Amino acid sequence: MTRSAAPSLRSRGRLAVRPAALAVAGAAGAAVLTWAVAVPLLGVDLRGGTEGAAQAVGPGSVVAAAAVAGVLGWALLALLVRTVARAEAVWRAFAVAVLLLSLGGPVAMGVGTASVVVLLALHVVVALVLVPLLPRAVQR
Repeated sequence: MTRSAAPSLRSRGRLAVRPAALAVAGAAGAAVLTWAVAVPLLGVDLRGGTEGAAQAVGPGSVVAAAAVAGVLGWALLALLVRTVARAEAVWRAFAVAVLLLSLGGPVAMGVGTASVVVLLALHVVVALVLVPLLPRAVQR
């Protein structure tokens, strides 16, 4: 039996569950900590939506959004690890592009300058945790 010289998909690496899950949890924790400083401590009235239909952004929404972003990033990285040679670099570039695009949401949907600034900070904080930590979960 001869073996193919091409690496199998499994030999490219895999994503370790524990470090990836900790990265997602860390992003959610950092986001809710940012919310806790901005809203209860600094008194920012954090609201999003259109001016007439703005809704308060609470800690549950913050944790849920960060967790969803983290799990989606994790899933994409897991797919890339199985299909692309330089998965971590491709994922980081994609993650930064998604961050930059996501910054348009707070600018368009934040109600008031303080809300916009805090919403932008929440997006950046989640990215600052996920972008460096999720790729570290790749095992070769």
